[in-house]
Amino acid sequence: MEVSQKDLQLNPNLKSKPDTLTRIFFQKFTKNKLAVIGSIVLFIIIMSAVLAPWIAPYKFEDINLLDKLKPPSKEYWLGTDRYGRDIFTRLLYGGRISLLVGFCSVAGALIIGVSVGAVAGYFGGIVDAILMRLVDIVISIPSIFLLITVVTIFKPSVANLILIFALISWTSTARLVRGEFLSLRTREFVLASKTIGTKSYKIIFSHILPNAMGPIIVSATLLVGSVILSEAALSYLGLGIQPPTPSWGNMLEDAQNYTVMLKAPWYPFFPGLLILLTVLCFNFIGDGLRDALDPKTIE
Repeated sequence: MEVSQKDLQLNPNLKSKPDTLTRIFFQKFTKNKLAVIGSIVLFIIIMSAVLAPWIAPYKFEDINLLDKLKPPSKEYWLGTDRYGRDIFTRLLYGGRISLLVGFCSVAGALIIGVSVGAVAGYFGGIVDAILMRLVDIVISIPSIFLLITVVTIFKPSVANLILIFALISWTSTARLVRGEFLSLRTREFVLASKTIGTKSYKIIFSHILPNAMGPIIVSATLLVGSVILSEAALSYLGLGIQPPTPSWGNMLEDAQNYTVMLKAPWYPFFPGLLILLTVLCFNFIGDGLRDALDPKTIE
């Protein structure tokens, strides 16, 4: 986070030393207990997914029809599904897919959204008008119907889902960045850079963008949770990640069978719980980052 000279004059509590800013950030972030708890829980979920090959007691595709719909036990910690596959193992590997789609999709959406918003907000005028009309067009298309249409045309896969989510999720970031750039482009440090002949791309990416990173980071955390929910919804409809590759969404889809719901109610509970916890964690972290990165609350 860059601090301009004027900001230092207006607020003497702001220090130019990076370690001081970092300390202030962590002090404010840790005041939000839900954000701290969310960070810890999310870290455990992510590490469990990353270490799935070493933690999982079975292979996710192993089928044992003799053990189908077994309740939780020492052998199967969270029970088995209707094909006798270990639910705990599939939750670990399913987390890898769901989190991968979430993180990669948001990374792609940020690249598109930040680029469009930065150009529109910095140059303004006709460039801003054209790019914002493009944003309006994309927003006007119902995302769920667009998702269903595209995945039915193209083969559902991790790469395709990431591409699709990135292409429809960038608009909110573009609007946010545009607003930040419209505010920051009139600041003294930007005008000074223009006066000495600094190129526009350097002003955008080296001077203005670092000062707009706070809202972008907060938006990204909330967007990851939204993408994970959308992926789960598509997989639940049978249009997302295809079996036998597990994701939390297609595990819910597999559990909607009447027999499964009657005989093994624990099966849909666990993937649903993980989706709920993951999305809540991202939302809590987003709230904590919003407070920690807000310069108005620096004491």
